[in-house]
Amino acid sequence: MPMTPREVIRRNLERDNPPRIGMDFDGGRMNDFCFAGFSPSENWQQKRWVEGEVEYFTDEWGNVWYRSVHGGQRGEVFQPALDDWAKLKDYQLPDMDNPKRYESVRQRFAQETERYRVGFLPGFPFAICRYLRKMENYFADLVLEREHVDELHERVTALLERIIALYAEAGADAVMFAEDWGVQDRLLIHPSMWNEIFKPLFVRLCRTARAHGVKVIMHSCGYVWDILEGVAEAGICCMQFDQPALYGLERLAAKLRELNLCLYSPVDIQRVLPTGNRELIEREAHRMVELFQGGFIAKNYGDLQGIGVEPEWDEWAYQVFLKYARTDNVL
Repeated sequence: MPMTPREVIRRNLERDNPPRIGMDFDGGRMNDFCFAGFSPSENWQQKRWVEGEVEYFTDEWGNVWYRSVHGGQRGEVFQPALDDWAKLKDYQLPDMDNPKRYESVRQRFAQETERYRVGFLPGFPFAICRYLRKMENYFADLVLEREHVDELHERVTALLERIIALYAEAGADAVMFAEDWGVQDRLLIHPSMWNEIFKPLFVRLCRTARAHGVKVIMHSCGYVWDILEGVAEAGICCMQFDQPALYGLERLAAKLRELNLCLYSPVDIQRVLPTGNRELIEREAHRMVELFQGGFIAKNYGDLQGIGVEPEWDEWAYQVFLKYARTDNVL
């Protein structure tokens, strides 16, 4: 009986002799995944307004963001929800743990039994709390306001545990979160601080996921080499990197094998894909398969325009990956 895409992804995530690499490409191309996120809240409605050349908008956590009207997908926090710690006592977390918000997830996953089903988390505590306080304040808080930080982390972590449980009940095979921990050449905080403050939260959330039978996939931009071991020990099974060349591909491949971590990545979006050099792009795609196969999921980058890449360049990489994703014994 042919192996399903779901089983192919499971085997790549577990480095369990998969018959081919995993694939996650949009635009009607090969995709082994089914992704879903909880539905919008009935108790909250986003506000948007424009002043001059700046657009402002709110998020569900109570933050106000701003960005140029001329472009940019995300923007930056303008007014954090917790601009004063005195507000923490009465702060209400969003109702992301409302079971009604997972009905569409359950329906979607029930229709996709042959693909690997992943529920999107709003982040882990760092990604969420740094916006609630605003980045520069939050970094100072980690040193100067540990009591408040710990209380906020506890509340957010407990909410995330409930979200994970709801995704599991809806039929998810895994949950995925995005949390950018690095700049170009180093971690955003000292590794010892990550181990002291954040690793226990990773352990707790991964333990919750494991108890509910789901895996945890992590996205991070930047150079996070110094916490890879801690991430793996906590229970993360897969790293979604968009800039794998930051580490050196051979070095990264050896490290991920050592830690039993899967790589989930496009061709490097900084050093390779934006060059428009077909020979380089195809060669690097081939090299990634050779180095990471056994625990590798290839993907496209979702914002080609944002990195100055033509769709044709992305397709060159896809066609190379596709050659290694075709077998007679896999659906």
